[in-house]
Amino acid sequence: MAMLEVKNLEVYYGVIRALKGISFEVNEGEIVTLIGANGAGKTTTMQSVVGLIPKRAGSVTFDGHDITKTSCHKIVHLGMTQVPEGRRIFQELTVYENLLMGAYSIKEKSGFKNDLDAIYTRFPRLHERKNQIAGTLSGGEQQMLAMGRAIMSHPKLLMLDEPSMGLSPLLVDQVFEIIKDINKDGTTILLVEQNAGKSLAISDRAYVLENGQIVLTGTGKELAASEMVKKAYLGG
Repeated sequence: MAMLEVKNLEVYYGVIRALKGISFEVNEGEIVTLIGANGAGKTTTMQSVVGLIPKRAGSVTFDGHDITKTSCHKIVHLGMTQVPEGRRIFQELTVYENLLMGAYSIKEKSGFKNDLDAIYTRFPRLHERKNQIAGTLSGGEQQMLAMGRAIMSHPKLLMLDEPSMGLSPLLVDQVFEIIKDINKDGTTILLVEQNAGKSLAISDRAYVLENGQIVLTGTGKELAASEMVKKAYLGG
């Protein structure tokens, strides 16, 4: 069953047609990845789905709700949360305060401590630095905080935009292991990622974007084996 269904989505920046009628879906329990070069439309797709930029045409359905014209704060309440490119943590707040902000959309607050303990178990470094100002964390720690903050909202669908950007190879491996663990715990994942090799390795399905259009789709394994993908994105 499709948790997220995007149909014929078009987005313009002025007169420039950034997304040219793309359609894709994310089924419940899947990890689905959008790959493509810089400027292909990956981040634009994610931002339009969550309501951060307007759509010229097309529709977006999430968990049975038509959210095409729904504001982004209402989309969060429905169970869709984004970790944006560049992390976008609250730099001047502590780690704990950032996690507290992640839970703002949860009406029932009685489980907050348990949720917080679960985040600290998954990300021990955040527990060690819970009283530290978030802007002083390393890049990897900030990425973990951004992911932890998103999980605090109990998302049905977690959308991750370039989570490995700027991280060391060791931290990249850790981030992808964390993504797999989050998915195993029951959260559906939509991943935008330039590291095609890593993302395809953990994906159930994937879509390739070029110039605002989807040009190829298949399972993660199928696309990893594709000669076109190898040449364009895997250095083959």
